[in-house]
Amino acid sequence: MLITGISPDTDPLGAELLALQHASYTVEAEIIDDDRIPPLHESLEELRAQPLLWLGATDEDDRLVGAVAWEETAGEVDLNRLVVHPSALRQGIGRALVKEVMARAAGRRVVVSTGRDNAPARRLYERLGFVAAGEVEVIPGLWLANYTYPGA
Repeated sequence: MLITGISPDTDPLGAELLALQHASYTVEAEIIDDDRIPPLHESLEELRAQPLLWLGATDEDDRLVGAVAWEETAGEVDLNRLVVHPSALRQGIGRALVKEVMARAAGRRVVVSTGRDNAPARRLYERLGFVAAGEVEVIPGLWLANYTYPGA
């Protein structure tokens, strides 16, 4: 697996990234029994309009199998998206991507949210040392669990 910087503005990578995002969030929608996850319905134009930094993970065939996106300020890194292709789940791809962003945070606080009922994602963040920071109902019936990884 190779992790490199990517951009949804690059063709054909943008379309590949969007397909990966939709496939990944389809799995989460099934886990949490709710398909109202905004990135699940995002268009390529909407994806490209997001002010996000991206890393992608490719397999030995140079196929995009995972990606992570974040926003950052001087004091905080906000993990906005973590997507892994359904055929590549439970292979350490998500963990490697999150760890790379944590390393790039360079001592800043890292925050992330996931579906409250997404047990696999919650386990991943907890195993990486993230601490539960509450839950929020973002739209009626759709709950997120918030996590924080304290900075240095």
